[in-house]
Amino acid sequence: MISTAITTRRLFIAASLLAATVVAPVAARAETTDWATNEGGRMRIVALAPDARGIVRGALQIEPKAGWITYWREPGDAGIPPHISFSETSGVSLKKMSYPVPRRFDNGEVRDIGYDMAVSFPFELSVKDLNQTSAITASAFIGICRNICIPFQADFNLSLKADAGTSFAEAMIINEAEAKLPQAPSSDFSVTHYAVSSDGDTLRLRLQLPKDAPKKPHVIVTGPEGHVLFSDGQGEREDDSYSLEIPVGKLPKDYHMKGKRWGILVLAGKRAMETSLAFE
Repeated sequence: MISTAITTRRLFIAASLLAATVVAPVAARAETTDWATNEGGRMRIVALAPDARGIVRGALQIEPKAGWITYWREPGDAGIPPHISFSETSGVSLKKMSYPVPRRFDNGEVRDIGYDMAVSFPFELSVKDLNQTSAITASAFIGICRNICIPFQADFNLSLKADAGTSFAEAMIINEAEAKLPQAPSSDFSVTHYAVSSDGDTLRLRLQLPKDAPKKPHVIVTGPEGHVLFSDGQGEREDDSYSLEIPVGKLPKDYHMKGKRWGILVLAGKRAMETSLAFE
């Protein structure tokens, strides 16, 4: 099954940005902000002081209420992925944001990818001027959903002073968030072959699985924004090798595979591996 709600989701997100629940800036205590809340849960930002290179390690913490979910970097058929932004004049830029291993939620024909428990998204910032003294405003925007998806936006003030010191509690939160990220490919867990059929309709994969992995792993492939492929069909397992075919579905008009990179997340028992598929 393929996510075909690309246009619908983009329109939904665009409308959501206009109708989002906005929370006033939340003052920072050291580098941990207060919680911003809405009816579906709460969120805050934790950040360490910049290192000598001006790099800041941090995490966006989200705690959905019971029965609610928030989303992975590709939410599936609907929803809003987490997003952090800074003004162009802030002197801060977001280098990367990472995403812990998600779950898949099926509700009829609608498939969501996300989290129904507390989750922290690690990120790295780059500070241009370590001597800046004014507070920086980080704007976080997420979706938090139960029967409907509620856009949730909040601004957080961070001092990001180089002499602020390191809090053990903040470092633990960020370290634990990073420990929950999918692993990189390894000798016993990787994509060993991938190709798209000549007609462009099918993605063929062969995986090397850990010896103790279940017979059938769960595979999520992310292509163009909003386009998600799920491994709903039955693959073929031979020892530690697993082969499967996934329908590609309808790609955006005039989309060409050559030169593109797609993401792939493989869930096999207690382990998860994430990498990219480069199409030459």
